[in-house]
Amino acid sequence: MQAVVVVIHLMVVATMIGVVLLQKSEGGGLGIGSTGGFLSRRGTSNVLTRTTAILAGTFFVTSLVLSILAGLERKPRSIIQNTGAPAQQTPGAPLGQGGGLLDTLRQQEQPGPPTPPTQPTPQAPRSQ
Repeated sequence: MQAVVVVIHLMVVATMIGVVLLQKSEGGGLGIGSTGGFLSRRGTSNVLTRTTAILAGTFFVTSLVLSILAGLERKPRSIIQNTGAPAQQTPGAPLGQGGGLLDTLRQQEQPGPPTPPTQPTPQAPRSQ
């Protein structure tokens, strides 16, 4: 169904571009000029103006339908990656030792064992 709506949408876009390019510039579409029958300047501009309005409305509707169809296939997902099965907290355990997300992040942030320095660290002079 989405492919059909896309094809209709593209046809509306191409037609609307053509209709807009057919309209006379310099105020011709605003009714400036001589008045007359159906195919006079004013009659033609009314037809082109109405056609542009109808095509614009159709463009708006097909755009909404396409966005709705695209949203139907989307499924919500978590932005937090599951790092594994959390440890179950026992009822008598103190807070902070469960398997919550914050505890998992704290464990990942803890530095490993300290490494010995490769060069001796400078010592501040001591007073005697």
